[in-house]
Amino acid sequence: MIIATDNDVVLRELTEADIPKLAEYANNEKVSINLRDAFPSPYTIDDAKRFIEMVDKQDPKTLFAIEYKGNYAGNISLSLGSDVYRKSAEIGYFIGEPFWNKGIASKAVRLLTEYGFEKFDIVRIYTGIFEYNKASQRVLEKCGFVKEAVFKKSIFKKGELYDEIRFALLKNDYSEK
Repeated sequence: MIIATDNDVVLRELTEADIPKLAEYANNEKVSINLRDAFPSPYTIDDAKRFIEMVDKQDPKTLFAIEYKGNYAGNISLSLGSDVYRKSAEIGYFIGEPFWNKGIASKAVRLLTEYGFEKFDIVRIYTGIFEYNKASQRVLEKCGFVKEAVFKKSIFKKGELYDEIRFALLKNDYSEK
């Protein structure tokens, strides 16, 4: 099922047909270095199968495939907040290396942001980016997200401490664009 589209970029539900490319793209150090450690590395076909089984059980669905010109290119998701954070959602995404530098992530973030603000009772979408992930920082800035804070040495990845840069976009600010 297609969730949103912007010419050559489509957000849709993940399918079993995505498993081989998901495993291939996710099993890349250049991708996994920018993701939380809960993301398996190395990433196998079995990891991809388990992941899609988990996504299939989501209700409501908040994790989608990113398709570019008919090809699976990555994933994007919203994690809806709970308790006092119930009006917020965290956005997360990755693009397979063969699809880098094509503007895909920016289109996907815009599409999911619009979808999130329209479908869910949220007023804020945010994310934390590792300090060395300059490409993702540019994506968020191009999409209207604002740098809110730097959490000093809050990320421990590959044996090193890094800053997390927090970006957010408020529904009111998004609506004005």
